[in-house]
Amino acid sequence: MVQFLRKHFKGDLVIWVITLILLGFSLVSVYSFVPILVKIEGGTPFKYLFKHFIYILLAVLAMYWVHKRDSMYISRLSRVIYYGAIGLLIFTLFFGTKVNEAGRWVRIPFVGLTFQSSDFAKLALLIYVSRMLVKKKNEMNDWKKGFLPIMMPIVIICGLIVKDNFSTAAILFMICFTMLFLGRVPFSKLFTVIFAGILLFVMAVGLHKALPELNILPRFDTWMNRISNRYENSGDIDQAGNLQANNAEQAIYLGGFLGQGIGKGKVKEFIPEAYADFFYASFVEEFGSFSAVVLVLFYLILLYRIMRIALRSDQLFETYVCLGIGILLLSQAAVNMMVCTGIFPVTGQNMPFLAMGGSAMIMACVGIGIVQGVAQKQEEKSSVESESAFA
Repeated sequence: MVQFLRKHFKGDLVIWVITLILLGFSLVSVYSFVPILVKIEGGTPFKYLFKHFIYILLAVLAMYWVHKRDSMYISRLSRVIYYGAIGLLIFTLFFGTKVNEAGRWVRIPFVGLTFQSSDFAKLALLIYVSRMLVKKKNEMNDWKKGFLPIMMPIVIICGLIVKDNFSTAAILFMICFTMLFLGRVPFSKLFTVIFAGILLFVMAVGLHKALPELNILPRFDTWMNRISNRYENSGDIDQAGNLQANNAEQAIYLGGFLGQGIGKGKVKEFIPEAYADFFYASFVEEFGSFSAVVLVLFYLILLYRIMRIALRSDQLFETYVCLGIGILLLSQAAVNMMVCTGIFPVTGQNMPFLAMGGSAMIMACVGIGIVQGVAQKQEEKSSVESESAFA
């Protein structure tokens, strides 16, 4: 197996192994976690297993194809990718398919599958910001020539996402903000953006309340209910509205050290998003806290290896884009865990490589493909230097 990976999959072997293990394990977990989906939408667990397997196959093929591409080729395509993301988000805004009261999805004709446009937009923005940080690195002190050309794409993408997915927009904005910090953007400009962002959000909330007929923030009430259900005193909580979060905590409690066993979890049948937004709770119920710790270690090792590749690169674009991808993957996993354990209010973040969801899985694998493309260049460079040293 290791020799096969070494021959056909170039780059960091540890990242390949962890990614493929998580993708393979997702087949077992999704098959076990979909009883609630079977009850609501019908069908059989095998139907969802087969659908998930197709997504995994597409994700692996995409990851393999991308890792064969030179990262600088991706850099040159960054503008096209960015404008494509804007077009897709605008299309979703007007013609998106609603799932769970949020119009985040685009239905693919003829095949009956859906694609979450924000999954593509997240990676597109990270690539574009990485490119712009390199291009404008000597003009950061100039608002017009340096800072605004980097900041405006972030505002546009996050602004188009925030209407139906506040948590994704907030996480993406913070990751881009971290990249700006690493790109040595002056602190004064960063603090100005923070202040302006808070002010703009307050104005949007005020306008939404003053003119509710405009429906500027259609999911504002949902956001507030989730926050109040999570943090207000238990006597004032809407228990029906907080049921899925309570069930998630109960599932974790019942999991114990070794878990209930594959397919034997019971509380997962009462968690509507056990296979996605509440994946971690279902995972702990069936596989236990020991396996949960191993899972956390997998994600931390993945982040470490990605950061190692980023910091070893002699191209700033590669450094920025790898750091952005690594932070994005770990942030999504961390938020899913914190939601399930009651630290965060309910959000729509699933576990990378594990949860059921085609677009999220494919784009996560594309991100890994970009990182492995960078790692492959470093590997080839080291080989050439070694040969030169012994020549």
